[in-house]
Amino acid sequence: MTHPLVTRLTTDFGYPALQTIADVARFTEAPGTHAIFVPGDARRNLETPDVAVILPELRQAFQGQFDCAVATDAIETELRESTGVLKTPSLIFFRNGACLGGIPKVRDWSDYVERITHFLSLPVAAE
Repeated sequence: MTHPLVTRLTTDFGYPALQTIADVARFTEAPGTHAIFVPGDARRNLETPDVAVILPELRQAFQGQFDCAVATDAIETELRESTGVLKTPSLIFFRNGACLGGIPKVRDWSDYVERITHFLSLPVAAE
């Protein structure tokens, strides 16, 4: 069962729920920078609801410089293993289908800002 604050990301904010690795590829290969929220098990991980609340605030603070999606349980393990961002909850950033890096667990606001600023400043990979 998904936590209501995670569900809110897809219902209220319209973030896509990625259910297959093909969904991940379509989302991350689109123009721009993309963040995928990997929630983990909210029953065991008390930080999951916190990150679900923080993510829309981050997107707003960065004035929409990245879009967001939520990884479903069906692909979570494969996504974590393929990106090397193993801890949950996490935010994994992509551009041109390539992983830029991730932010695992809950962080201080300044840490989020510093890391996201770094991801956004990375050069766009050649296609």
